[in-house]
Amino acid sequence: MDSSTMREIEELRSGTISRVREKYREVFGEEPRSKHKDHLFRRLAWRLQALAEGGLSERALRRAHEIANEADLRLRPPRAIDETQAGELVSAVTGRVRSRYDRRIPPPGTVLSRAFQGETITVQVLANGFEHQGQRYRSLSAIACQVTGTRWNGLAFFGLTGKRSGERSGHVGKR
Repeated sequence: MDSSTMREIEELRSGTISRVREKYREVFGEEPRSKHKDHLFRRLAWRLQALAEGGLSERALRRAHEIANEADLRLRPPRAIDETQAGELVSAVTGRVRSRYDRRIPPPGTVLSRAFQGETITVQVLANGFEHQGQRYRSLSAIACQVTGTRWNGLAFFGLTGKRSGERSGHVGKR
């Protein structure tokens, strides 16, 4: 890189944000959307070096365009198609089936139990919620609130937070 480009970059590094924004407008031909000096400086330094050295090769540009065109731009996985898939989603990128629920919650069919005030509270994990004493609930927290009369984090109440090593307050078993 030539010394004039290097000098210009060093002047921008120590310059004010207004000077960096002014140079950004000059180089990119548009108003900068950011007011973060370091971010604008890095973009400017890269562009000034690219202009001085010639930028990316034609081959690198072609490959970058290929990668961009192959990328799946979906930001959210597709919604479940029918009720049988309600607890699972197929990843748009990998094609693997994954649970949409918290990983700390055991798979459907598991029975959670916990002793509370001399009683044993048992809950069965369902595909779309939980069952306690023949009633369905959407969350463990709702069950914990019903049992205790106060607000509880359901995962903590049933010992599923994983914060304590070794002993857990809840018992997990498969029916």
